[in-house]
Amino acid sequence: MRLPIQVEAIIFRRNYNKIEYLLLKRTPERNGFWQPVTGGLEEGEVRTEALYREIYEETGVRSYIRVIDRLHHFEFSDPYPSQEYVYGVEVSPSEHTVLDGEEHSEYRWCSFQEALQLLYWKENKEALRRLNKILTRQ
Repeated sequence: MRLPIQVEAIIFRRNYNKIEYLLLKRTPERNGFWQPVTGGLEEGEVRTEALYREIYEETGVRSYIRVIDRLHHFEFSDPYPSQEYVYGVEVSPSEHTVLDGEEHSEYRWCSFQEALQLLYWKENKEALRRLNKILTRQ
């Protein structure tokens, strides 16, 4: 059973001193918009367990350099009341991405500006802005 709690992973990598963000495009049957990795907690899971599970299920990624917690949190009610917790997840530039195929039709590594233009939901855009601000200060 899925709980009314969602996790979102904005996966990023540093590639030749450039920061790139991974976006996934939902299949046409799932409205075809671009987004980061997202998914719901299953009964008995804590948020980080759901985060790692969703990342693996949607991208095949298993190895992380670091996770930035408490990046952003928001509530929404479409179609049901839910809360979403956003994490930044750094991966190696050599990490291989494998899509699940049922949820997403393609993926793209993007610059900050390209990712901002592609993202559909304003909450995803806000989370990306917050992560980019953290990463460009370092």
